[in-house]
Amino acid sequence: MRAGLTAAAVVVVLVAVAGCHDDAPGPVIEGRPPATPYRGPLDIPLRSLDAGGPRALRLASGAAGRALECDGEIFDGSGPDGWGPSEGGATPEEGLARYFDMVQPEVPDHGYRAERREADRVLYSFDVGGRTKVAVVVAKDQKDRPGWGPETSASCDPAELPASFTDTTDWQIWADRAGRRVPVTRLHSADGPAHCGRRSARFLHLDGRTYASDPDGVLARDGLLRAPYRPRTALPAGARDTGYHYRGSHLWRTADSTVVYVRTADGVAAWPLVKDGAGCD
Repeated sequence: MRAGLTAAAVVVVLVAVAGCHDDAPGPVIEGRPPATPYRGPLDIPLRSLDAGGPRALRLASGAAGRALECDGEIFDGSGPDGWGPSEGGATPEEGLARYFDMVQPEVPDHGYRAERREADRVLYSFDVGGRTKVAVVVAKDQKDRPGWGPETSASCDPAELPASFTDTTDWQIWADRAGRRVPVTRLHSADGPAHCGRRSARFLHLDGRTYASDPDGVLARDGLLRAPYRPRTALPAGARDTGYHYRGSHLWRTADSTVVYVRTADGVAAWPLVKDGAGCD
């Protein structure tokens, strides 16, 4: 929930941003202001906790974290990243462009609106359905950082971002029985990393556990599976359909948490739990 709401907001005009190609959209668009713009302070002292979790992310992301309107918890958030004295932009819009150039975050890089402006700070928001899902605060002339550049940033769960964006990422976002996208903190899948020869594997992360398909045996070869991967099997008695699905794959479970079952038009496969290190560095 936002702290302090108002009916006014600033709308900015589409601008050309340094570092962007002439035919590529800049990060800022013009459009209608959000229904409930953030009215709180933009300069909030940041705190860093040793522990992770939503509270730590909110404390580390200052105003950006407070400006979010997530359906669930904050997913990512941070304070200023290191950047040199020659990397600042001449305008707030260029400062936002510097954020994408320097940090390369896994969030949309265009479609932002200036939600709040102050003399030395601007809050940019990426909204979905009128609600802020990504927020970036850029600041001017920070210590040892002249010009405009990123100060804090935060984002909601990737499942709350448009499918047109997440379909271009490594996130494989599942839906529930009603067709609602499931938060990746609860469930998601991804192809294995190519750089260590595990691209043929596919990982499914569910409630803090990781399961895998291993059609080429690359995980079994390295002793990373807690049980055999079975590409063809039958659903055991008592198996239940979770309702979760992704592009024709349907997830089934039993009381045995060491294996899950993925049903497709081709049949049923048993995906075993994996050991630590299956993803490789």
